[in-house]
Amino acid sequence: MKIYYNPKLKPFARKLRNNSTLSEVLLWNHLKGKKMKGYAFHRQKPIDNYIVDFFSPKLNLIIEIDGESHEFKGEEDYIRRVQLESLGLKFLRFADIDVKKNMEEVLEGVRNWIEEYEREYFCN
Repeated sequence: MKIYYNPKLKPFARKLRNNSTLSEVLLWNHLKGKKMKGYAFHRQKPIDNYIVDFFSPKLNLIIEIDGESHEFKGEEDYIRRVQLESLGLKFLRFADIDVKKNMEEVLEGVRNWIEEYEREYFCN
């Protein structure tokens, strides 16, 4: 499946990477360098007309951290999610506070999702 990349978003994505939130930095430290079960992740990745916090192309998995920027954007987030899921992408969402205070639970959630994906993908 080909995922559309909007080159106009590249400078904005770079700006977001250079101004990451604490939660993004903390989670990135556990995802980068294929540390999460050997899967590559990208951060602040432009996909379609959106920029997602983290993306694994092999898993078609988007990981989003919901912090202050998401507080009053429930409908916008829903539309964004539906659009990205229509491309065959899957979502995991974590609250900013959970990344900061319950990192092991967040990482366990990611690992569990990957293990379920592997069971479905490799057993079918």
